[in-house]
Formats: sequence, C-alpha cells, structure tokens
Amino acid sequence: MSVHDKIKILILDDEKQFTEELSGFFQGSDYESFEANTEKDGRKILTSHEIDLLILDVRLPGVNGLDILKDVKVQYPRMEVIIISAHGDMDTVIKAMRLGAFDYLRKPFRYIDIQIAIERTQKYLQMHRRLKQMEERNSLISKNLEEKIDRQFIGVSPQILEVFEQAITAANYPDSNVLITGESGTGKENIARIIHYSSLRKDHVFCAVNSSAITESLLESEFFGHKKGSFTGAISDKMGFFEVCHKGTLFLDEIADMPFNLQAKILRATEEKVITRVGDTKQIQTDFRIVSATNHDVHKQVEKKKFRLDLLHRLNTLHIHIPSLRERPEDIKPLLVHFVDVYSTKFNKPNVRISREVFDTLLKYSFPGNVRELRNMTERAIILCKGNLLGINDFPVKIEKPAAADKDADSVNLKLNELNLIQKALAMAKFNQQAAADALGIHRDALSRKMKKYDIRVESDE
Repeated sequence: MSVHDKIKILILDDEKQFTEELSGFFQGSDYESFEANTEKDGRKILTSHEIDLLILDVRLPGVNGLDILKDVKVQYPRMEVIIISAHGDMDTVIKAMRLGAFDYLRKPFRYIDIQIAIERTQKYLQMHRRLKQMEERNSLISKNLEEKIDRQFIGVSPQILEVFEQAITAANYPDSNVLITGESGTGKENIARIIHYSSLRKDHVFCAVNSSAITESLLESEFFGHKKGSFTGAISDKMGFFEVCHKGTLFLDEIADMPFNLQAKILRATEEKVITRVGDTKQIQTDFRIVSATNHDVHKQVEKKKFRLDLLHRLNTLHIHIPSLRERPEDIKPLLVHFVDVYSTKFNKPNVRISREVFDTLLKYSFPGNVRELRNMTERAIILCKGNLLGINDFPVKIEKPAAADKDADSVNLKLNELNLIQKALAMAKFNQQAAADALGIHRDALSRKMKKYDIRVESDE
C-alpha cells in the first residue's frame, strides 16, 4: 500500500511518551501517524495534512478536549475522532458521543483495543472494502469499464467467464452487429455496455432503446428523426436514434417484440447506414453498430412470421447467450457478497455478515428472476434486517421439495435423468434440436452445450 493510500492518524496527547509509543505501534502498518503534545501543534498538523482519524486526549493543558472535538467536527466533518482519557466518567463519554466522537477508550488500554477501534471506523472499512474488491474481483473488468456498467456482471463460473471473453471478442470487431440472448434479469444490457466501452466506439454514444416500449405512431420518428412540421407536434427538427448513435452503439432491447412494419426499415438502415428523417428528403450518412437483446426465441418468432429472417441474419453476426443463474450456481455467492456490500454501504449499515444458512439455502433456489431477483432480495434483506447478521428469515424464498425417491438409485441420479430427458426430447422431436430445446424449456444453445457434455450426437437437425 502506498503512503497516499494509508489512513492518516493524528495523536494529540500531552504525554510525549504515550504519543511516541502509540506512533511506534502504527509504524509499518496501514497507517501514517503524526504526534502532537499541545493544542497549537495539533492544529498545525490538521491544517497541513488531510487527517483521517484524530486520537484525542480529553484533558490537555489549558484546554478541554471536548472543546477541540466540537471545533474539529465542524471544520473537518469527515474526520473520525476517538476520545481517550485516564479519568473517564459516563458524563464525559455521553458528551463526547453527542459531539461526534466515534469511540471512547479509557487509559490504560491495550494497543489491540485502539487497533479494533480504528478498524470499526468508516474510513477504515471503506478503504479495506475497496482493496478487497480489487483483490477478489472475479469479473476481470477494468476500473474504467466498471464506471460505465452496473456491477451485476460478477462471477467465477466457466459459463460467465466465457460470456465475458465472447463480449471482449465482439468488442474487437466494432462494425459487427451482436445478438445477446438470455432470460430476463441475466444482465444482457451489461454485456452490451461491456462490448461498447471495450471497443473503439467507447468515446461515442451508447443509446439503450426498449424496442417494445415505443408507441407505433412514433416509431419512425424515434429511430429516424423528423423535420419540423412533418406531423402534428413536430415543433422542431429532431435527430433519431440512428443519428444520435453516429460512431457509437445502438442497443435494441427486447428486439423480438419490435413491430413487424418497422423491421424492414431497420434492416435497410442497418445495411446502408443511410437514413432520411420523417418529412424530409435529405439523406444522412451515419455510422453505428447495433447490439440487440431478447429473452425470447427469435427463431420461433421467425417461424410465426412475427420477425424477419433477413433482419435476424443481419443482427446475428455474433451471438452471445447468457446462461441463467440456476445454470451457474457458483456465481450466487460472489454476487450475494457484492450486493450485500453495495446496499450495506448505501443504507449505512456497516459490518453486515451473511450466515452460512443463507448461502446453503440460496444454492437450492431456482432464481426465476436471475441476477436481478438476487439483487432485489438482497436490497430488501439489508433494509429489513434488525442486526448485522443476515439469516435465512431475511431471504423468504420458496424452495421446491424434490419428489419422493424411488428405491432404484438411478431415479435420483441427476446426470442419468438429464441424459435420458435430452435423448427422449430429441427422439420425440425427430432430432430437430430447436424443437427439442422448446420441449425441454431451455434455449437451443443450452441444449447444444448439454449434448456436447454428454457426447450426444444426431445424424440430422432437420
């Protein structure tokens, strides 16, 4: 740890031997200490250094330590203060706490007592929380990138690390469109942001659009822009999404729900990179990349004639599928730890711990809402918890009980049952992998991974 990262401590006590000994205790640790034996010397140090923690004797020659405490909490409100005294009484303790002291220690005390008191300060907790996050960061995301995305993208599972690698690969090809699939709550927009902010387009606009949320009457205007007076309410010229995203990225969420009549125009704009505003004749050249996402099976939408196959091919140059949280249970613990850290800081509830029972129970939960559900239930738990230990009662999840086991051991063999189900679904679907995946209720990519895992091969996918 560099000197700039260390917590700066001022020891203000009239006993020179005490300040020297305590300063010696701090030497070589995570702290940088300063000594003062008079109020005047102490105030000089306070004005010349950014002190994080003041260890203050309540009795100093010619001055009451509580008066100093009152002054410094006004001048340096973020500075923590620990009061010490050889003549402590309850009235002094109460006054010190009311004036903003963080802790009170009575002389003589063990050095371990002051160490424990310091480790309880907010400054110490914040510093070590940052260090811990840096050391245990499992998402491989740079600090610069982290500022641009929501930190739901955390994990240690091979599946999520593969997704991250695919996103970085996509970022290296900034002109190729990307389709991201996965259940709701898996973090598809996060992956889109990672792709954008890791690419050469990072210094330009990232615009996220919910394809199903725009009213049909305004669809063309929103995407292509309009000229003043082109329709009622068009009181000025307006740029559409394609113009706004010039040299940047247009993220189309819920792409499978895009109205069919708009899809042909989106296709043409994507292919030609030329658009015309509504009510205008002037063509505008624009350079954008489309990253789209859906939690639906787009191929099924194509079969139902609700989505254009040519547009799908255009958007699906690169495909990234995010597995559900239940498919990667190894990620539950690091995500939970992260969200507890986020919300305990947000709601000013430091030192929140998680019981082993919570981890064990959540590993058995299916998480239909995926990472978003885990984040929301953690926020609720932090808000409602009474102490600093999160128990299973703070996470009211419903765990489905397994069916009664047969006497045959094979009936509870998960691997064997999954293998049999996949083989049965493929046979019933006449080895059409898409149909088999639909019957199993999983994405086709997930089926392909499982077939590879169990070395299941088919002669045809027709």
